[in-house]
Amino acid sequence: MTALFIISTALVLLGAGYKFYGSWLEKEWGVDPQRETPAITKEDGVDYVAAKPVVLMGHHFSSIAGAGPINGPILASVFGWLPVFLWCVIGGIFFGGLQDFGSLVASLRHDGKSLGEIISDTMGKTAQRLFIAFALLVLILVIASFVNVVAGTFFTEGDAFGITANPNGNQATAMISLLFIVLAIVYGYATNKMGVGTVPASIAGICGIIAITVFGLHYGFMMSRTAWIIFIGVYITIASLVPVWILLQPRDYLSSFLLYAMMGIAIVGIFVSAFTGSATFSIPMFTGWETKLGLMFPALFITVACGACSGFHSLISTGTSSKQLANEKDARPIGYGSMLIESALGIVSLIAVGMVFDKFTSGGFGSPSAAFGAGIALMFGGEGSPVYNTIYALLVLAVSVFALTSLDTGTRLSRFMFSELFLKTGETNWRDASGIRKLLAHPLFGTLLMVTIGCVLGGLKLSAIWGLFGAANQLLAGIALMAVCAWLGHVQKNNKMFFFPMIFMLAATLVSLVYTIMKKFALIGAGKAVWGDWFQLVFAAAMAVLAVILVVQGFQTFAAQKKSHTKQ
Repeated sequence: MTALFIISTALVLLGAGYKFYGSWLEKEWGVDPQRETPAITKEDGVDYVAAKPVVLMGHHFSSIAGAGPINGPILASVFGWLPVFLWCVIGGIFFGGLQDFGSLVASLRHDGKSLGEIISDTMGKTAQRLFIAFALLVLILVIASFVNVVAGTFFTEGDAFGITANPNGNQATAMISLLFIVLAIVYGYATNKMGVGTVPASIAGICGIIAITVFGLHYGFMMSRTAWIIFIGVYITIASLVPVWILLQPRDYLSSFLLYAMMGIAIVGIFVSAFTGSATFSIPMFTGWETKLGLMFPALFITVACGACSGFHSLISTGTSSKQLANEKDARPIGYGSMLIESALGIVSLIAVGMVFDKFTSGGFGSPSAAFGAGIALMFGGEGSPVYNTIYALLVLAVSVFALTSLDTGTRLSRFMFSELFLKTGETNWRDASGIRKLLAHPLFGTLLMVTIGCVLGGLKLSAIWGLFGAANQLLAGIALMAVCAWLGHVQKNNKMFFFPMIFMLAATLVSLVYTIMKKFALIGAGKAVWGDWFQLVFAAAMAVLAVILVVQGFQTFAAQKKSHTKQ
């Protein structure tokens, strides 16, 4: 019954947060349904494309979810269920939701432009360039982390290649994911070029998902890990360059049905296990202030990541979603509501690992995603039973699909920001630039460079990337909160709700980066460092320096705003 209490309490609190705090933020920031959005005023058929609310909700939710709200809470469960529960709920309502919603509104007021442009408007051009450099480092880690996760759920040991009958879990997941790409393209073409309505197209899309899933459970696809990394690199390069309506929008929209179904299955399973005893929730309420992850502060707040607050979300809000929002009245459900649903997914993940906690802590699973699938499947039947195997395969598939959607969006964001880094004031795209800047700002150049670096690093062990990704991601959240806070101060709107979340996230993440730097220096001094340790040291140091400079400039901006307002 503990699991049932946890999920019920979480849903009530998150629902109340959306209703009351979300509505208050909407009024404080002046969200206006009568104001035309950038998707309407700057429509270009490639990046600025107005989407129906349900479609944009699917894109936004699938993109921000990825594997983060599953991996993070599961890894952090070693602190006990209560700390993870509290941070997912409190963090989602007052930290993550605030950042996501605020970033979306700020971007809508800046023609759908990125967080870098928002920073330029309030803190200056130098701060903008420093932020873009920092964000690109984070996006490299995003690409590397999710390339690693996706390749890990697809690959077959050895040099096997081709279609196989009676596939294992990875081979089935690979086949279904490949067919999912084709299905998304068909959906996008049908709804945008053939005039097929959203409702009939969605019904056909759901039927298509069922069909490809059944096919994939009978016929899988085999490739080595290296081959999959190369394939993923080629795919995300193409996906980041083609118009959003042909792949990004439809793929993310269709994948959202998998995510909703996954959460629905999990919640039903929690009720079933509560009354039948088919699985037992065994995570202690609290295990201590220090675990193998380190001290609770900052480790808990770094590890949970997307289940409570994620800087990557601000890049999605300002990079793709703001360019597709058709009406500002949809900003709260998409910007704020999606984050709270993700927090609920984090709680579901916590409960899932609770059903297999002893096996998880003893190293019985190859990944948190496997523990997630096993924990929920166990609620419906014993290990190895047909229902267990089917649910397990579907859940692991869903995780890989979400990781791939985050890759699509992350690569597209890196294209926007890399080009922005080399454009001067008044230049809108690479065609306006000259000389070497025209090459550097070209979408293909930035995309290829970011994808290549990300895929090379994606070959590392996930443990060598995830800790650094978590700190970088949460540090980006602190900077995003600072940027939106500065913009609200600039336009003289209430920004007081930002100060505590901003300071807390900056403190937690900078402390985590300092710990990482100290550990890597200790390894180097002992002669035990490998190249992955050097990589983490350089990345951590670079991000810490950039972040400190940005924070100093941010607080100088706040001081100047306060002085200006006092004079008025």
